[in-house]
Amino acid sequence: MDFERALVLDTVRVTEQAAIAAARVAGLGDAEIVDQAGVDAMRRVLNELDIDGEIVIGEGERDEAPMLYIGERVGQGGDHAWPVDIAVDPVEGTDITARLVANSVAVIALSEKGGLFQAPDTYMEKLVVPPPAVGKVDLVWPVAANLAGVAQALDRAVPDLTVVILDRPRHQRLIADVRATGARVKLIGDGDVIAALSAVVRGTNVHAVMGTGGAPEGVLAAAAVKCLGGEIQGRFRPRNDGERERLEALGVDLERVYRTEDLAPGENLVFSATGITDGDFLRGVKFFKQGARTHTVSMGHRSRVIRFSDAVHLWGDDARVTIQV
Repeated sequence: MDFERALVLDTVRVTEQAAIAAARVAGLGDAEIVDQAGVDAMRRVLNELDIDGEIVIGEGERDEAPMLYIGERVGQGGDHAWPVDIAVDPVEGTDITARLVANSVAVIALSEKGGLFQAPDTYMEKLVVPPPAVGKVDLVWPVAANLAGVAQALDRAVPDLTVVILDRPRHQRLIADVRATGARVKLIGDGDVIAALSAVVRGTNVHAVMGTGGAPEGVLAAAAVKCLGGEIQGRFRPRNDGERERLEALGVDLERVYRTEDLAPGENLVFSATGITDGDFLRGVKFFKQGARTHTVSMGHRSRVIRFSDAVHLWGDDARVTIQV
């Protein structure tokens, strides 16, 4: 059995269980409880899998939250287990989940060893565009030039574009530059990864992602973007001297634009994201008396197959449910 066939459905199970656990405590106003629930569920399922896995992109390092830490070993192990590198974000958007705001997700990516860039927990300036715009943009170009390239690739005018940007004070100039071209700006409170997916998939009315967010999230996004045929470009942006020194010690070139193949070089890549709260791209977890319903997107690089899974999880031997489409 090949890598993708062996593991893609397992990744779905991992994110489904993390999403269900986080959704159970969503809306209670406590981001730490949300994070702990997602982490515990994701770790439990990962340790049930026939893998010899290492976490290379971990969760929670920045705020010392409960984490699947970088270097942690997970899985059953053994001679016949798949050796994998793993990038995780059990709850992308802990604060918005705690407040029951839209667009929080549970996310994971798996690759063969060495298939995911081991980005430290710092910031990254990012540009994400859909497949038609691959090769027609560059992070070092002015905003107007990049949006002109996207518009030309999509055969539309710049004012018809929508650009997603994190709603942060550091982005005031970027927001002004985008709006000056006539393009629309969609501000989000959190969720770099799901925003990247929205930009690469047709029909979402999102055409690019710009701005600075977490570097680990950039690697997770790169895995999905590669599977979908889009493009992500990123430059590391340390926030202080300590982060700068750490990046330099790791051999990271702070002037270099890292592209999709740099951030997710693996040929065997699988990715899964399950909605926790309702969003633009995925529906959130819905609970009923004896179970829950989840909505997941999963994909593999080799197969070029993108699956949307609408799953009902029944609890108890006597559980019954009437399915409504």
